[in-house]
Amino acid sequence: MEARIYKRPKTAMQSGKALTDQWVLDFVPAEAKKPDPLMGWAGSGDTRQQVQLKFPTCEAAQAYAAKYGIAARVHSVPPKKLKIQAYADNFR
Repeated sequence: MEARIYKRPKTAMQSGKALTDQWVLDFVPAEAKKPDPLMGWAGSGDTRQQVQLKFPTCEAAQAYAAKYGIAARVHSVPPKKLKIQAYADNFR
């Protein structure tokens, strides 16, 4: 059983930083999704894809994975690059 741990990213439609401080543990899919012959919906028999666990810190997520014997990979967060700019810079 494999999982990945990552910090929840900000969505494209979101300007604030709500819920971006949470860490998420997702299970890696065990089998590929295939289309249903009748309806055409994509699905599989792997129910672990539906589970998403949220933790306040990365260490808490790693401790949970270690406790239950889940091989987890941590995806680090890239550093934020802030471009500090003043409105007056537009008129130089």
